[in-house]
Amino acid sequence: MFAKAFRVKSNTAIKGSDRRKLRADVAAAFPALGMDQVSELVPGKEDINIVKLYAHRGDAVTVYMSGGNPILFELERNLYPTVYTLWSHPDLLPTFTTWPPVLEKLAGGADLMLPGLVVPPAGLPQVQKGDLCAIALVGNRAPVAIGVAAMSTADMLTSGLKGRGFSVLHTYQDHLWRSGVKSAPPSLSPMVPDPTGIREDKASTQEPVPLEDMRHLALGEEEGSGEVPHECGDMSAPEANSAGGLEQDPTDSRTLQEQMDELLQRCFLHALKCRVQKADLPLLSSTLLGSHMFSCCPEGRQLDIKKSSYKKHMQQEQIIQVKELSKGVESLVAVDWKHPRITSFVIPESSLTSQTVHEGSGEQPYQPPDIKPLYCVPAGMTPLFQESGHKKGSLLEGSEVRAVIIDYAKRNDLVDTDNKNLVQLDPTLCDCLLEKNERHSILKLPWDGLVSRCLEKLQPAYQVTFPGQEPIVKKGKISPIDITLAQRASNKKVTVVRNLEAYGLDPYSVASTLQQRCQASTTITPAPGAKDSLQVQIQGNQVHHLGRLLLGEYPLLLGGRLPADSARSHHLDTHTDAPWLRMA
Repeated sequence: MFAKAFRVKSNTAIKGSDRRKLRADVAAAFPALGMDQVSELVPGKEDINIVKLYAHRGDAVTVYMSGGNPILFELERNLYPTVYTLWSHPDLLPTFTTWPPVLEKLAGGADLMLPGLVVPPAGLPQVQKGDLCAIALVGNRAPVAIGVAAMSTADMLTSGLKGRGFSVLHTYQDHLWRSGVKSAPPSLSPMVPDPTGIREDKASTQEPVPLEDMRHLALGEEEGSGEVPHECGDMSAPEANSAGGLEQDPTDSRTLQEQMDELLQRCFLHALKCRVQKADLPLLSSTLLGSHMFSCCPEGRQLDIKKSSYKKHMQQEQIIQVKELSKGVESLVAVDWKHPRITSFVIPESSLTSQTVHEGSGEQPYQPPDIKPLYCVPAGMTPLFQESGHKKGSLLEGSEVRAVIIDYAKRNDLVDTDNKNLVQLDPTLCDCLLEKNERHSILKLPWDGLVSRCLEKLQPAYQVTFPGQEPIVKKGKISPIDITLAQRASNKKVTVVRNLEAYGLDPYSVASTLQQRCQASTTITPAPGAKDSLQVQIQGNQVHHLGRLLLGEYPLLLGGRLPADSARSHHLDTHTDAPWLRMA
């Protein structure tokens, strides 16, 4: 449901009555929680925001935010916990287990098929069709997804664990998770600690399924079907008794570690050359691997960092510098982008067309809207435009206004015979274009003065066309993206950006990117004085990061065309005017 970016309708602080109702709803929906746990989940004094949004398929969803994280979401009057809540209450829902490579596809929008389940020694949890369930990975009990059971446990076993098992609603790494602090799952004692690769099915006499086949089947490849739904492709997993992520190639004389070292170094160099930027540093090692290197992995291959010593080699070659900025957490703090290993690395051709989209993320690159300034004919200007078939309220582009002026002057023989660059003013032009104190002093105007005066007398309007949508016409001038640097009572500076929605930018997506780039906390609040609009607030002076993001990764300049008198930015290191951007 949240595999793609959603659109926020409103974001408001919860009222006291709504807080009490939410507690009652949580207690009714999740009877396993005690009253103390309900009060912990829905605290009495901490801020809780109610965010109403539309998922990419149009579903209306209400999300409850607390402590910077989404804790619950409501869909069609049903209440669901997020993965953040399940990490604090891992036993809240019956939990099923699948293999780690499946997570990427679930986050991309795939459902979980029954052949992908791993059956623990105690058997599967007992559920009925329609029950809400959690999904965890082998080796860690912390849930990474929630979904609705497509059949009862009894029917699952009767089917021989074939078919669709769970309709997945929300996952770790999807856009709902990204709207929070984006923390990783905690390490909890696993329900299936020893992945042997053999699925134990007490209700079936079928042969054990090798892990390689199981990882295919987890995403929908039925035996003998020959195809995998959701374009999940070859997961390239090991044979039944191999717990690693790379199958030994019998034709390759290198060891498994040597093969994995070569693959990881290739993905590492690819990520440094194409994805990681200087502004991203310091960068968590886990983020480098999960957000950048995995997406550079060739189709049909799978990374397994446990079988590699690549990071040690990269430091020894002085390509990167890694430090432990906080206890037990390593971060990439420096990169030598001029190192021969990086400069000589050749990007695989298959990656050239998809460098801006992470595979499996379901996220499309930002496409700017086409913005055209328009001019509306007021009542006082209709005598000048009616000869061309326009009336009060007609909308014209600048070129059309110019054509009307030229046609009017030529049709009424107003072009000066001695100087073709001048136009004589008749009573209509005088009434429409001149001030009262000018009507006896100005008898002629040059063409450009005539057109500019006419544009000033017309009412501003604009047309916005988002890719794949019908044009939207509005009166007035489009408000630019507003960036201000403010100082709070604590004497700390914060950067505030408003009006992103007008240009098709999702405030949550921008905040998430800025949080990673700036390594600073971000918050999203309703914009003061604006209906259904949000503002993003980032700790510190982040004007430079915002400028790079808006001018670089969100190429608004390629789409919008706004009037030249719109506000400009003089704070960015660029030679290109940005009329859609206003910076205080």
